[in-house]
Amino acid sequence: MTAYLDHAATTPMLPAALAAMTEQLAVVGNASSLHRTGRAARRVIEESRERIAKAVGARPSEIVFTSGGTESDNLALKGTYRARRETDPGRARLVVGATEHHAVLDSVEYLVRHEGAHVTWVEPTSDGLVEPAAVRAAIERDPGTVALVSVMWANNEVGVIQDVAGVAAVAHEHGIPIHTDAVQAVGHVPVDFAVSGADLMTITGHKLGGPIGVGALVARRDAKLLPLTHGGGQERQLRSGTLDTPAIAGFAVAVEQSVAMMPAEATRVAGLRDDLITRAQAIEPDIRVGGRWVPCDTTQRLPGNAHLIVPGCDGDSLLYLLDAAGIACSTGSACQAGVPRPSHVLLAMGVPESDARGALRLTLGHTSTSEDVEAFLAALPAAIDRARRARVATAS
Repeated sequence: MTAYLDHAATTPMLPAALAAMTEQLAVVGNASSLHRTGRAARRVIEESRERIAKAVGARPSEIVFTSGGTESDNLALKGTYRARRETDPGRARLVVGATEHHAVLDSVEYLVRHEGAHVTWVEPTSDGLVEPAAVRAAIERDPGTVALVSVMWANNEVGVIQDVAGVAAVAHEHGIPIHTDAVQAVGHVPVDFAVSGADLMTITGHKLGGPIGVGALVARRDAKLLPLTHGGGQERQLRSGTLDTPAIAGFAVAVEQSVAMMPAEATRVAGLRDDLITRAQAIEPDIRVGGRWVPCDTTQRLPGNAHLIVPGCDGDSLLYLLDAAGIACSTGSACQAGVPRPSHVLLAMGVPESDARGALRLTLGHTSTSEDVEAFLAALPAAIDRARRARVATAS
């Protein structure tokens, strides 16, 4: 049996979300159709929109359904940049955290290469925190050139929780909108869109117990965006395409349920995380924790995130050795799997490249148990030993 410790990549569907999606899969109806079956599908869509909005502190009209986090990030970055340039061509600069997910980073790089954008990367502290003061310094180099600020709510690799409200306050002083990727945050830590001050927020289903392939961009009604796709204009003229009623139904239940369970579940999962980290360091005292970690704390780090830096090892070797022992984990973002280079997140935090190559991301979720932690700890010593011997052999 596999000990699944990669919930940040995707987490199993919650039973209630799976049931809601399965029920709708058996029902025909296009939510854009005007007949009875179409209206029934539309009712499911709009009720789901209301449920999601209530759970994340937004208005129903602010929920724009998409295919997931990557599409939402692309829409937020490219859509805002293009809209701002259309009315003010001088707004060609993006201020972005250096530790963002590649859905943000690659969108920015596309705009730089193809649409004349400039980017100011905001470097984090050694703990991975993108401080509001650093964002202020980046903006104030030339405030009138900035189209958008983007800083993620919680980092997908090292789990650090950012001060989104603080960053938003700084951006708004200069009349600049802010986007935050909250894919890893919703359902795991408190998220309130209205209170945060963010103008745009990315969420997705499969990180919180919903289906893969559905998400949303939470966008204030006054947010200026241009669409990426054109057709029926189903979602506020911002996102065209027939809405996936079954997936949206499952998504809504997952958001609602994960947010409701979050206070108790965060405490439970953080306990497993702390046990894993403490005992891993007892096995190998040289192991360091990537990012800020305070035992029992769920305000500075995602409850389920245990990021370990194992000196003298290659993370890929550890991953495959642990996989062979029945442990599913990651070396970082799953979107970068198989690419033989160290994490950009760790490098931005100042971790030496040789150490950054020895990173393991272990993430726990709603199905995690103490048995999963025990299985990992039992497999860890042999995996470290073999990974170190392999590194020495490769170097010689």
